[in-house]
Amino acid sequence: MNSTIEQLQAAIASNKENVDYLEIRVEQSESTSISFRGHQLDGVDRSFALSGGIRACHKGGWSFVTFNGLAELQDRVTEAIQQAKLVGQETTQLANLEPIKDTVRVEIGRDPREVSLAEKREILEAYNKLILDYDPRIQTTMCAIRDRFATNYFVNSTGSCIIQERMDISGRFGAIAKGEEGIVRQGFESVHSRTDFNALVGIEERVLGAAKRAINQLEAKSVKGGQYTVILDPYLSGVFIHEAFGHLSEADFVYENPRMQELLTLGKPLGIKELNVTDDATLPNLPGTMKYDDEGVLGQRKYLIKDGVLTQRLHSRETAGKMHENPTGNARAIRANYPPIVRMTNTAIEPGNSTFDEMLEGIEEGVYAVRMLGGQTNGEMFTFAAAEGYMIRDGKIAEPVSDVTLSGNVFQTLQDIEAIGNDTIYTNGGCGKGGQMPLPVSVGGPHLRIKNVVVGGR
Repeated sequence: MNSTIEQLQAAIASNKENVDYLEIRVEQSESTSISFRGHQLDGVDRSFALSGGIRACHKGGWSFVTFNGLAELQDRVTEAIQQAKLVGQETTQLANLEPIKDTVRVEIGRDPREVSLAEKREILEAYNKLILDYDPRIQTTMCAIRDRFATNYFVNSTGSCIIQERMDISGRFGAIAKGEEGIVRQGFESVHSRTDFNALVGIEERVLGAAKRAINQLEAKSVKGGQYTVILDPYLSGVFIHEAFGHLSEADFVYENPRMQELLTLGKPLGIKELNVTDDATLPNLPGTMKYDDEGVLGQRKYLIKDGVLTQRLHSRETAGKMHENPTGNARAIRANYPPIVRMTNTAIEPGNSTFDEMLEGIEEGVYAVRMLGGQTNGEMFTFAAAEGYMIRDGKIAEPVSDVTLSGNVFQTLQDIEAIGNDTIYTNGGCGKGGQMPLPVSVGGPHLRIKNVVVGGR
């Protein structure tokens, strides 16, 4: 048996009678990252790390203690138990879970650990130069490639013992262009793989997309503010459902918010009948994919909205226990030295039946919003800034427009969806919550047509 696992099991066995629940997570990782900013090599990092976290629960009171070496494990476990007993005053409520013993290996194509730093730099430098040379109006770039391999060990007091390997390989390519009167526009492209470094090889056209989008937006005039029928492209519809609705589905938020409990009653119609929203940890090779979450719960495919009706929410074992629902495998942490909290995996709107041309029909004046620059949500209200925009006139895509911001109430917006496209795209992202950023997730969706969207310009 693995010696790390033996040490963790011994620490659990000698302490589990002293507390209601105890778990230990350890992560051993190695990573590299290379980045360029403009013509300059901005950074080269290579790191090896061991991190660990212990959670103890006693009478409903949780403690979390971190460590970075197994020599201090016993002392840290004792500390965690003492802290849990200091705060516990109620009843520990955790959804039941059968013990799991499993080892999950990564099936690796080309292993980034066997690619030299010199080759990685050469690949990135070529992509960076492509963007810089595309147009003299490109002022600077932000380009980086990263790879990380981690082995995660999980042992708890109910008998689970899980080893999971994880690989993440990513490239992010950004272009910043400056036009007349000092107007600045940005374009981004990102690539991700869970298995193969060659995902970053031979992607010149995708990388150039970042430069093209930045330059195209220099020609755009600011959109006139108003209420429009809007079509979201798949990138933006995926981000919309993640940010505006996905976070509302996280049960820790619902449990602590009486208004949201009222708005988000299971079985309540939330959108048009054609609307289906999933959170799916089982899809292959996506950033949010995993066999087990950080509490040892099996990753699942869940319908948050099915046929327009709210059917499920995302849980940790604690929120599932307190709300008398089933755990969903959504307790996640960015590293072993952070506590697991309720998070999404791969969240998406399922495709519908409409073609893009059908969605354009009948729109006298509307807006086509493409990709996302940024945004924020506040409860049920949202505001997003699209990276690109185009007017729709008489059912046709017309001139480019800039400064496209979309805002509204998510529950009203879900009711205002008029058509769901028959296409779909998943894209990788990094989600932030509770000081844990960036958590690897994916968002997906088809084109969406929505009426009565408030669009703001400059």
